[in-house]
Amino acid sequence: MTAPEAVAGLALALVVLAALAPQVLAPGDPLAISPADAFTAPSLAHPFGTDESGRGIWTRVVHGAGASLSIGAAATLIGTGLGVLLGVAAGFGGGRLPGRIADVGVSRLLEVLFALPGLLLALVVIAFTGPGAVPATIAVGLATAPGYARIVRSQVVRVRRSAMVEAAVVLGRRPRTVLLRHVLPNALAPVVVLATLGLGQAVVWASSLSYLGLGAPPPAPEWGAMLSAGRTYATTAWWMTVFPGLAVVVTAAAATVLGRGFARRGNDVA
Repeated sequence: MTAPEAVAGLALALVVLAALAPQVLAPGDPLAISPADAFTAPSLAHPFGTDESGRGIWTRVVHGAGASLSIGAAATLIGTGLGVLLGVAAGFGGGRLPGRIADVGVSRLLEVLFALPGLLLALVVIAFTGPGAVPATIAVGLATAPGYARIVRSQVVRVRRSAMVEAAVVLGRRPRTVLLRHVLPNALAPVVVLATLGLGQAVVWASSLSYLGLGAPPPAPEWGAMLSAGRTYATTAWWMTVFPGLAVVVTAAAATVLGRGFARRGNDVA
């Protein structure tokens, strides 16, 4: 493991710790207000300062890790799950007519979805479902699914044409057996790496939706919602936006560094 990967792993481990056990790092109440401490600059008492209601930014950032990371992880699971279903449906048909129809249909659908930027596609979904943490999670998951589907399809097609799968077909293995025992185990390995990379992207997109007021509603301790609340005071209380923004950047960067490390090791093994 390289030094950047070690640092990224440590950073992501701290974020996961904050998500699973926030009271260990910040035992306070992220929703407790203290008007007398409003707009306090970073100090020993309040390392990240306080917001307009006197709530500690450090406490809110730590407790917000659970919401932000869970939304990003759930969206990644939705995206990968849907991507695998579409990719397998498109890539495993072989030369049979139903398979070719599925491949052409899914491929055309993915082309249409790729014509829209991912965040714009998420906004379209939000327009139908309405704002909120759960709709934002679903929207981000659906927006990331086309990318996973394209990769899965290409991997399934590659494995399906391999000598191993051809031998299984010649031996009379049923298509379901070939898919479960030979195709999926060899085609889905890159998806795990892509999901690690996609986690950072999902966290950024979920925070972006919350920043626009379409995700977790205030005063929820969620990073995007905190950025949205702090933008009004950006010139007078910079800490209200800097520290939640750093949390988003560090989480996304750490996931990206680790994902690229996994991808590099996978290529070396291959």
